[in-house]
Amino acid sequence: MSADQDPATLTGTSDEAVLRATGKSWAEWLALLDAAGGREMNHKQLVAHLQAHHDVSSWWQQQLTVGYEQSRGLRAKHEMVDGYQISRSRTLAAPIAAVYEAWVDDAARVRWLPDAAFTVRKATPPRSLRLTWADAAGAGATVVEVTLADKGDRTTVTVQHTKLPDAAAAEAMKAYWAEALGRLADHLAGDG
Repeated sequence: MSADQDPATLTGTSDEAVLRATGKSWAEWLALLDAAGGREMNHKQLVAHLQAHHDVSSWWQQQLTVGYEQSRGLRAKHEMVDGYQISRSRTLAAPIAAVYEAWVDDAARVRWLPDAAFTVRKATPPRSLRLTWADAAGAGATVVEVTLADKGDRTTVTVQHTKLPDAAAAEAMKAYWAEALGRLADHLAGDG
């Protein structure tokens, strides 16, 4: 990743949104962090600097830090402190109970997620699942968080896959979950 890329493009958070929420533009934040020695700081040090010297919420401290790190080539896309992370969401035309059942019922799940190998670590019916995902590539287990948001006769499913070993695995899992959620939508519609 080359240095000095546009943080708005990298993070998906526009300059206007940053200015509105923090009172400063991306360019101003980048200059402030550069002046503070940000290129030599790790993630925790950058957040601590923002916390100590600037009046922004903890959420914005993280967002500004990630934007700075990505812009300056200190962090790759999807990279977190403990590996890589991706997220995929889709709103499905089914009530939350049916979507949750499609995740936890082995016979239903095999129709839309046939090759998945995981262990349920925690379940909060019908709202969420935390899974230990067995990595077929041999890189070790990763973590999948599934969150369901009730929209009446529709449900928004968000899958967050964390602790991925590298950028290639993150991109592969992002594509995998996009396809899997498409198969889940077909399954719930009676097409799969």
